[in-house]
Amino acid sequence: MTYPQILCLIVAIPFMGAGLILLAGKYHNLRDTLSLLVAMVLCGTVYQLIEPLRQGNFTQVTLLEVTPSLSLGLSVEPLGLLFALVASFLWIVTGLYAIGYMRGHHEKNQTRFFACFAIAIGGAMGVSFSSNLFTLFAFYELLTLCTFPLVTHHGTDEAKKAGRIYLGILLATSVGLQLFAIIWTWNLAGTLDFRPNGILAGTASNRVLSILIVLFVFGVGKAAVMPFHRWLPAAMVAPTPVSALLHAVAVVKVGVFTILKVAIYIFGLDTLAQLGSTPWLRWIVAATIILGSLVAFTKDNLKARLAYSTISQLSYIVLAALLANEFAIIGGGMHIAMHAFGKITLFFAAGSVLVASHKTNISDMKGLGRRMPLTFAAFFVGSLSIIGVPPAGGAWSKWFLGLGTIEAGEQGLLAVLMVSSLLSLVYLLEVPIRAFFSSPEPDQEGTGIQEAPWPCLLAMGISGGMTVGLFLFPDFLYEMMTMVFAA
Repeated sequence: MTYPQILCLIVAIPFMGAGLILLAGKYHNLRDTLSLLVAMVLCGTVYQLIEPLRQGNFTQVTLLEVTPSLSLGLSVEPLGLLFALVASFLWIVTGLYAIGYMRGHHEKNQTRFFACFAIAIGGAMGVSFSSNLFTLFAFYELLTLCTFPLVTHHGTDEAKKAGRIYLGILLATSVGLQLFAIIWTWNLAGTLDFRPNGILAGTASNRVLSILIVLFVFGVGKAAVMPFHRWLPAAMVAPTPVSALLHAVAVVKVGVFTILKVAIYIFGLDTLAQLGSTPWLRWIVAATIILGSLVAFTKDNLKARLAYSTISQLSYIVLAALLANEFAIIGGGMHIAMHAFGKITLFFAAGSVLVASHKTNISDMKGLGRRMPLTFAAFFVGSLSIIGVPPAGGAWSKWFLGLGTIEAGEQGLLAVLMVSSLLSLVYLLEVPIRAFFSSPEPDQEGTGIQEAPWPCLLAMGISGGMTVGLFLFPDFLYEMMTMVFAA
């Protein structure tokens, strides 16, 4: 199979998988097996792109030519391949977890759930390998639409309201701001292709390009920069595997990935660093980092606390793009992976607690770690990565982000990162401390609470193990991100 054919197949596999899942819907064991098999096939196919990329193969594929300067196309570059590897691998893990969760929680409409999940991963693959902004926008919008049924999965009034907020904010920002910025970019540069040093240098004044980067930062609503963040906590009404998809595998990662792509391949780091709006945009993003952490403190519901933690952590990656230097971009790219594995472990643990004990509030989890030690141990490991301390992978990404703030001469932003890490230490570690060291609630006695189903535990074990593994062996992520500057 040729290199271009492999690239096209990667985008097609999840959509074909969704069709197979729908056909096998009446046969639950077959459906779930197919879901896992398709995920493994996708991950294995993406893996085949690593060696050709190392050898400098940047082949592009045109799927549909709209005009001579506008087309739907695919290509491979290091940042996109890194994101695709993370998303495709975590599809396997999340799929395994979802089987245990959906069955253990007796969820309805499981076939629709797994089919939409597959389409969402297809959207993420399309974004990963987009060769231009037009293609990226098309898959970005597809991802919004196919995750709407997942957010509203339960069909309750609360779920429907959350779905309206989710769809309203994401479509309003993408159509009202992002699409306008894309059209403006095309008008200025005459192309939307991603190029190593950007396409906007010298095309307009500093003021015009300053406005353009503002439109992109706020127009990519999936990055959840305040004040366009409300869709993320609202979507926590969805089943926990959907929360994992939103926070770690696809949706929010597509947002911050898009901003990194725009910074590197549309503006170019040198141009971006010189814009008048870049310094104050950094501080708006820094405010999101701190405010997200502070709001997390006020949330007793575990998933809501994790949602605001995600809002804070996403802005680390947006800040990396705006710092516009090599250390920051390396840290931002690595943080996509580090945060993904750490945060998905936290959501897996939160879902396991819900399945096993039907508890959602942190204040009700006193002593629960004695009955669910594996779950809360996994939560502890995931917390270390979000905090950014060894032996979890988040320590490396935050180290490079810190170096990026110093290189940019932004010591105040370094202080923001440190304060945020201290805040996350307090609001995350409260959970395992309560679970392991507080006396159990009276209603726990004799209830028979035990660990969640084994697929949930296995998925947590894999994601938690990878969180530690990425600290011990970060070389591949570092290699991929340094290749961004060698391309």
